[in-house]
Amino acid sequence: MSINELKKKICDAIENRSKDIIEVGNTIWKKPELGFKEFETSKYVRKKFDELGLECETDVAITGVIAKMSQKLKPTIAVYGELDAIICPTHPNADPVTGAAHACGHNGQIATMLGVGMGFLDTGILRNLSGGLMLMAVPAEEYLEIEYRLGLREQGKIKFLGGKQEFIRLGKFDDVDIVLHTHIRAPMPERKVVFDKSYNGFLGKSVRYIGKEAHAGSAPEKGINALNAALLGLMGIHAQRETFKEEDTIRIHPIITKGGDMVNNVPADVRIETYVRGKTIEAIMDANKKVNRALRAGAMAVGAEVEITEIPGYMPCINDPPLVDLMRNNAAALIGKENIVEGEHRTGSTDVGDLSCIMPTAGVSVGGVIGNGHSRDLKIIDPYTTYVLPAKIIAMTIIDLLSNNATKAKEIISIFKPRIPRGKYLEYWDKLLTSS
Repeated sequence: MSINELKKKICDAIENRSKDIIEVGNTIWKKPELGFKEFETSKYVRKKFDELGLECETDVAITGVIAKMSQKLKPTIAVYGELDAIICPTHPNADPVTGAAHACGHNGQIATMLGVGMGFLDTGILRNLSGGLMLMAVPAEEYLEIEYRLGLREQGKIKFLGGKQEFIRLGKFDDVDIVLHTHIRAPMPERKVVFDKSYNGFLGKSVRYIGKEAHAGSAPEKGINALNAALLGLMGIHAQRETFKEEDTIRIHPIITKGGDMVNNVPADVRIETYVRGKTIEAIMDANKKVNRALRAGAMAVGAEVEITEIPGYMPCINDPPLVDLMRNNAAALIGKENIVEGEHRTGSTDVGDLSCIMPTAGVSVGGVIGNGHSRDLKIIDPYTTYVLPAKIIAMTIIDLLSNNATKAKEIISIFKPRIPRGKYLEYWDKLLTSS
């Protein structure tokens, strides 16, 4: 059977499963959960793997699930979906208790990942290919609830605050050679796709200003105002912004997570969370030094103390050009070249950046979505485009990679130049944080 015949066969199979795939996406949309807490979503994915007759490894990095569709075959392609939601309590479909909402569209990734599995299982096409396929449901892509995750780290349950980083640490990508994935692009209501070139990386920071409490009305002079120290630190960061190069796409966006204990006391315990984002590690580290200097200056100005905790963020992401070319060609065959948008560098971040440092990685962003990402107005209006279309694009790309004795996959693997050697990943992060 020719490559084109295999592609048609798997696209037909995925089309026949479109109702099932859309049901998955819609079901997860209604039950959003936050990172490393996706217990019900994880259980649902396990149930779907069971229905497909796939054995799976569970409780990976707390809630992750992995199904190997073929054992010990090389090269191996991994397709992942992210389990978590974001905090967006004003979203109409937000969880009323946690404020979690799938305003990030990760529910669609799980639907697509399972759709790819359905296509290959229903057709048996893997028998015609030279390589393996792994399906991964990964927790905690959204980098939030930092204090909670630092607590998990103190308990020894995680080291990194992102799910894919934990999968790398645990060796779950050791047998993977190439990673393919999808994400929504909002707002983009049309049946279109986007192929972005790269994304910012970032360092995470947890900051605590320590002052001295005193009665705010009768004896404020006896206190040391940690909130004032924090505000001066934040203003110091703002004063640095003109020193950042445009081409480095630096983004710093702190939030105050604790402003004191009560209004009648001089604030003595104030806490901040922030990212320091940039296009390259070098740019991130340069900006980070300026941020730390400003934060310390705020404490010094009022006589407070400051504790700055550096936390592994995400590496800058670069989509592998040869992989993108394959995905683009397959997308064009399905929806036409006129419906493909060429993306540029994106200033958001994703933990797939860490994967892109060690192996060829590429993703397709899909439409069918209105409203802005991470906002109350995000809504999936065309679930076929959001869930089913990328499953076809990814499945067709897997056929390209693993057909003809996996010639194309082997070629892409051979020319890929890792920015971090696989065996040095953990060491690289340790050195980076030590030097910050």
